[in-house]
Amino acid sequence: MKLAGARPYADPEAAARKLLELAAGVQPINDRVHTEKINGPFLAKSGCNASGPEFGAGIQYAVEKGWLELHGSGTYVRILKTEAAN
Repeated sequence: MKLAGARPYADPEAAARKLLELAAGVQPINDRVHTEKINGPFLAKSGCNASGPEFGAGIQYAVEKGWLELHGSGTYVRILKTEAAN
């Protein structure tokens, strides 16, 4: 019996790509996307059903790869490279 399903965003790269996709779909304000605009959809909505640690790992991966810039407060991100999601 299988009790738990596969976690598609357990891989930080997959999580980062999904976060970048979600961020690209949000209208930025002053070139910034508030993390709450991508956090909610990533964690509960649109069928993602990811976890908080997967969100954190995805953000960290995207920052390390230069796809996103995370403000020191964690309040918003700035998209640096949208072609990374392809």
